[in-house]
Amino acid sequence: MALPRTSPEPHARALPSAWTHTDGGHILHEAQEALETYKKKDSNKVVVRFKAVGNAPIMKQNFYKITASNRFQAVIQFLRKELGWKQGDPLFTYINLAFSPAPDDTVANLFKVSGSSTHSSSFMSN
Repeated sequence: MALPRTSPEPHARALPSAWTHTDGGHILHEAQEALETYKKKDSNKVVVRFKAVGNAPIMKQNFYKITASNRFQAVIQFLRKELGWKQGDPLFTYINLAFSPAPDDTVANLFKVSGSSTHSSSFMSN
């Protein structure tokens, strides 16, 4: 016995009526364009300067080019690898000694708020 089909996509959601009726889908089109722009990987690189604070070891190289679309979590993982630290070892990072960024912040956003036109400074300590 075959089950009746109600729609070709059983899990599809309908858009709110305010998005589809008032402007002929113009807002929907703009929203989709914005989403596509957000999904694109930014291949631009930003220069990040790492400086040791407290008991953190001094790195051999202080300046690195990092892809702007990376999350800060990737920077934290990179620092752990460069320093030879394990996942559980404490690592505290700060932008311009002003605030500690969230791991899900993008490098591009942190670069914008750092206030520098040439590079962003990230400080680390243990």
